[in-house]
This record gives sequence, C-alpha cells and structure tokens, in this order.
Amino acid sequence: MIKVDSLTRTYGSYVAVDDISFECKPGTVTGFLGPNGAGKSTTMRVMVGLTPPTHGQVTIGGRHYIDIPNPGRYVGVLLDASAQHAGRSGRETLMLGAIAMGLPTSRVDEMLQLVSLTPAEAKRRVGNYSLGMKQRLGIAHALLGDPQVLILDEPANGLDPAGIRWMRGLLKAYADRGGTVLLSSHLLHEVEQIADEMILIGRGKIVAQGDRQSLLAQSGPESTLVTSLDNAALANALSAKGYHPVPAGDGIRVDCAPVEVGRVALEAGSVLSDLRSGSAGLEDLFLELTSDTQREGIN
Repeated sequence: MIKVDSLTRTYGSYVAVDDISFECKPGTVTGFLGPNGAGKSTTMRVMVGLTPPTHGQVTIGGRHYIDIPNPGRYVGVLLDASAQHAGRSGRETLMLGAIAMGLPTSRVDEMLQLVSLTPAEAKRRVGNYSLGMKQRLGIAHALLGDPQVLILDEPANGLDPAGIRWMRGLLKAYADRGGTVLLSSHLLHEVEQIADEMILIGRGKIVAQGDRQSLLAQSGPESTLVTSLDNAALANALSAKGYHPVPAGDGIRVDCAPVEVGRVALEAGSVLSDLRSGSAGLEDLFLELTSDTQREGIN
C-alpha cells in the first residue's frame, strides 16, 4: 500500500504540492491525473526519496522508501524513461539492475521478452532507442525485481496504440495478482480504461478522487441522446412517462438513463437509430475541475 499523508512540497514561495492525502491499495490501479505542472511528478519523487517533503510524509508498505532494504525488490519505479544511460545497451541496463538487486541473470531475458524487446534491440545502445522502446525498457526495469508496488510516471508517452493496449493489459494483470499500481498521466482517456481509482490534481491540490462512477456522479444528472425514425412520436411517449425531452441536433435529449429511454421506445414501438449517454464525461469533469490550470481557455 502507498499512503500519502498531508504531503506538502514548496520551492521558496512556490507550492508544488499542497497538503494532499490519499492511499493506493493492493490489487488496484490508481490513476494520478492532472495537467502538466499539477504536482504529479513532484509527489512521485517524494515517494521514492528523490525529493524531501516540506511537510507530511509518504510511506510504502508502512515504511519510507529509504528504509526499505533492497527497494527494487519491493517497489518498481519509472519516473523518466529518457533518464537511462545512453551508452549502455538495453540488456546491459537490465543486467546491472539484476546484479544490484541480487537477481539471477535469467530474469533479464524474462523481462526483455515480457516487454517485447527483441534480442537485436536489446543489444542496441539506449541512446539509439525510440521513446517507445525506452518506455518498454523502463517498464522492464521497474518489474525486474518482481515488486509488490509499481510507481509509474507517464509510462504511455511514446507508445503507439498497440503498445498502450499492451501496457494496459500488463498493469491490469499485475494488479489482479495483488500488486499496487500508481499510474500518473495527463491522458485521462487512457487511464480511465484501466484505473480502479482516480485522483485528480490541479495546482498541487486534489480536486476530486474516487472510482469512475462516483466521479461521474459529480458531473450532474444523467442524460441521454436518442434519435429515432419518428422523433416526435418518441418525444410524446417520453413525455407521457413523465420525462422532459428536448430537441438536440437530429435527435432528442432527455434527463434519464439510456436504459429508461430504450424501455420507453420498446413499449412505444419506436425504431431507434442512435442511443447513447449525453452526460458529461470524465474529460469534461477533469477540464472543469482543473480549468484554472489549463493554458488554453475552456469554453
């Protein structure tokens, strides 16, 4: 478990992280979401002892990172995929990690295979890797010691769509085996497909946290967008049930769940050509809650 307790980090008068608290539990993937500069990376650096806290603390399994013996065997970390020795090969990078952690060298081949780096790629210097290949190598290094906790900062950067799907499956399987994953990103759409819990941060403060359903509940009442072959007849049927349909584009918007609209349409014999949620999504909520941190104006 990762426990962040009243954590604050300041740089002079600048407050990078402002009195935040949250937990990441075993068996779950926690998405740590916020715009660039929101405080995500600073929080993660404090977690692994690279940046001292100004106030508060972070513990992993009840201990500070610096107090964990052979920490790579308990906590896998990837904070910057590009911060790897450019002159070493991918295999050499993992081999040195294995030696430092007291692992058998066979673990290196296992990890290279897991992240789909070929033998030829493993022999190349890291300085000649693409960003996506560096991410794969960084994930391999984080998993090298078979840790119980993973702390990953923007691991999807540089991965192609197939690579992002692969990473989602890898992390979900890791959590399903009881591991704890903290995954930071500014790409909400990618994280919401895998995260069990999400923490939204802006200007160093947590602005919302919870699972997907609880966060969506904050965005207002549920609504539905529906189009039928006879919108007028469907609108009358919805009105007769006590709903209040209004025109919306080529169809109708009504403040109830899609399943309720579908039930009314079935009873009325209406043929639907489109039925979907019209509620604000997580992206809308995210942008609304962090609007004062966005460089672009939110209309």
